Amino acid sequence: MAKKKTKKKYSLKKAKKKLISKDKYKELIRKRQHHKKLSLRQRKQLDHALFINYCSCIKSLKYNEKVKDYLEYPVCMSSIYTKRGFKPPKGVTVRCKKYKH
Repeated sequence: MAKKKTKKKYSLKKAKKKLISKDKYKELIRKRQHHKKLSLRQRKQLDHALFINYCSCIKSLKYNEKVKDYLEYPVCMSSIYTKRGFKPPKGVTVRCKKYKH
């Protein structure tokens, strides 16, 4: 019988440590909201930061007893992407499952 492959889960704590600073994060969000030109590196940094914040929001609400089941997805999607006027990337929720709490 063949061995079953286990997929490695990434740590959210380690990913958060590698994030850009809060000032730079706010600056990049402001630039994107006002349709200013962002370099490829800045775009990637911002997308990654938004993704990590979205995942950590989901994980924190998922294990909170006060929040009803499966309400964490629309709440986090709204607060991280929709209210800022950003279009959420495809499959962002599925990619979050690769990260452990």
